[in-house]
Amino acid sequence: MKIVLENTGIKTDTFYIPPFVLYEGEVVVLFLYKEDDYYDAQVFLRDVFCGKIKHENVILHRKMRFVEYFRRSYFRDNFFPLTVGRYLKKNADLKSPFSNRIFEDKWITKETKIEKLAGTPRKLLTLYAALSKTKDIIFDLPALDWEGTEFAFKMVNNAVKEGGSAILLDGIENMKEYASKYIEVEWNEDYVPPHKHLEFKLSC
Repeated sequence: MKIVLENTGIKTDTFYIPPFVLYEGEVVVLFLYKEDDYYDAQVFLRDVFCGKIKHENVILHRKMRFVEYFRRSYFRDNFFPLTVGRYLKKNADLKSPFSNRIFEDKWITKETKIEKLAGTPRKLLTLYAALSKTKDIIFDLPALDWEGTEFAFKMVNNAVKEGGSAILLDGIENMKEYASKYIEVEWNEDYVPPHKHLEFKLSC
């Protein structure tokens, strides 16, 4: 199997990621959950694994893409609601079979408004769009129930078997039984965030 990414260990002030190698056909789960620091760690790691931040202990053999969230414009959607068809036209490779996978749900058409989609099909839409353009992804599965999380994860797991790869950055401990590799973040419990000194000026 070809190597997609090599990590020989990532150490910061707040956490440590043990070494792992991501091969073609694998989904690696990084279990990050820690209430206070979870989001910052996730953003940092996705930027490292996508190559936006260079790290001496991470070697990227292929470019990876983070599956971005669907961001709704409330002002625009009030007058010109975004549909599934227009989202795919802008964000997917329409020549790829993945661009049509969302329509396997008989209740979804090109004219379906994205704001009407529940959490699971909305997340699947972004995953399908990303997979239509690249076979190596980094993703998370926030705010989904367990059934939706399991379905989305298995879909990605099956998709990468055809020569792709994926890293799940999340706090879903139940994914251990499905993952090719399951890596737990080692948090530095003794870390104390730097104290920010605030100056207040009184105006007379």
